[in-house]
Amino acid sequence: MRPAFFVQRIFVLTILFLSIGAMTASAAQQPNIVLILADDLGFTDIAPYGSEIRTPSLAALANEGVRFTNYHTAASCAPARAMLLTGVDSHRAGVASIPEAIPPEQSHFDGYQGVLGNNVVTVASLLEGAGYHTYMSGKWHLGKKRHQLPSRRGFERTVAMADTGADNWEQKPYLPIYKKANWFADGEAIELPEDFYSSRFLIDKTIEFIDSNSGDGKPFFAYVPFQAVHIPVQAPQTFIDRYMGVYDAGWEQLRQDRLARAVELGVVGEGTEMVDMSTTKSWETLSDDRKRYEAKRMAVYGGMVEAMDFHIGRLIDHLKATGQYDNTLFVFTSDNGTEVSGASDPNAPLAQFFVGNQGYTTEYETLGLKGSFNSISPSFASASASPLAFYKFYAGEGGLRVPLIISGQLVVNKGELNHALSHVTDITPTILSLAGIKAPDGRFGGRPIEPMIGRDLMPIVRGEVGRVYAEDEAIGYEVGGNAALFRGDHKIVRNRGPVGDGLWHLYNIVSDPGETKDLADAMPERMAIMSLAYDRYVLENGVLPVPVGYQQVSQVGINGLRESYGRQILVILVSMLILVIFLVVARRINRR
Repeated sequence: MRPAFFVQRIFVLTILFLSIGAMTASAAQQPNIVLILADDLGFTDIAPYGSEIRTPSLAALANEGVRFTNYHTAASCAPARAMLLTGVDSHRAGVASIPEAIPPEQSHFDGYQGVLGNNVVTVASLLEGAGYHTYMSGKWHLGKKRHQLPSRRGFERTVAMADTGADNWEQKPYLPIYKKANWFADGEAIELPEDFYSSRFLIDKTIEFIDSNSGDGKPFFAYVPFQAVHIPVQAPQTFIDRYMGVYDAGWEQLRQDRLARAVELGVVGEGTEMVDMSTTKSWETLSDDRKRYEAKRMAVYGGMVEAMDFHIGRLIDHLKATGQYDNTLFVFTSDNGTEVSGASDPNAPLAQFFVGNQGYTTEYETLGLKGSFNSISPSFASASASPLAFYKFYAGEGGLRVPLIISGQLVVNKGELNHALSHVTDITPTILSLAGIKAPDGRFGGRPIEPMIGRDLMPIVRGEVGRVYAEDEAIGYEVGGNAALFRGDHKIVRNRGPVGDGLWHLYNIVSDPGETKDLADAMPERMAIMSLAYDRYVLENGVLPVPVGYQQVSQVGINGLRESYGRQILVILVSMLILVIFLVVARRINRR
């Protein structure tokens, strides 16, 4: 062999070896990413944000990460999930509201389909295309037809509940608008196991998915959207027992206690005030029996939150045991604020008819267990959101502001709080940044797609900057006629009835997160600028006005009746019309 040829071969092989080594090192540097989404979790429902509920797993993640105190989502689950997974405004993604609540007047428009459109690409699709394994285990609520399921939106392995909610103990719908609880695995309908409890099952499946490919060296993305703490609020007895007696002082005291702890932790500032919600009753006017019952409703809620945290801890322990924890980034948040549609009195005749019709009971002794329908009252919901105003569905801070924790070895300023404005559309750009993936520019998979509007939060997580939105940048929001616009430290907001007054208000949500001081009259110029910015948001995103008298909760019932009994109702109406015509004709004949 000639020396020159030999040297050339050695050189080529060396370059090839170095290239393979570089590619392997690059792959090793891509972190695993776990996105955990709670359902209807209030701002101070976990210990790192001021809760009395034991959440040691989330507290550990908070200590290893950054807590965001000014993070906002949508006040309704499907729009929030659409923005979370795409980085695109919900109106442009096809999910202006939950599908169950869209009125017929809006349902003909592309942005109001209530399912994820083909004009957006999920973070899972982008990660899968970059070599990640992608897993989902939990609530989807972005479409339940075969082509709309997560197995067709970038997730390699899935177990998904497609509805707005379901029972946590068995495969059972929690609302009469569903004929069954729609669960799917890898795109196929499934039956749940006999020993099912939602939080345990979802983590079991997540661990199973991760282990199925653990030897191939590829990173993974695991999306875990829990059912906790969506209604029905249910938990194992051992977790419920830990909170018996904890809430005997009532919701007013709990609201004050949560505020005090949030101030102590620095989650909200000294001097933060709270408004009195009109839906919060006086605890002292209740009978002793009613106080006992209400306290247990909240005890079950606390148990369900802790059970979720316990199972998150199981996932963390498994990643540590398998040597994957140090290369894993965690993102924890909630889809929206506290649920408030639970009955004020579950034992009232109408409430009893509702739960009985679904095969549930509301008995004190079995509250939260299998066969029991439980929720927290609007009064305890105000404590769950403390010190914020309003809750789920509304655009007050209690509906939009929720916990956000980003945790892992890439976090520099561990254990710190960040008070800068952040938004649900920021999550996908942040995850892409973690993975070293560039967002697509206008096209993906041979089709045009909506551009992402969110910001990468990693400069905050790495301690490089304090905020990612400039003072003059605006973020618009609307669901069901409840609307807001954020700009700098300020927010304009409109909350419709029955709890809101339907008027626009202006607040400094940094110094006044409880939205107690309306600045509209004192700052007319800012109010005018932000109002114009909201008008632009409406035009640019195809936001439609809601019909007169529209209410989200009642529309869910109307749509459910239409879907379940539409043909029967049509037959009855046609029959009644024929009968009326017959009677009118008969009367005229008789007059002759």
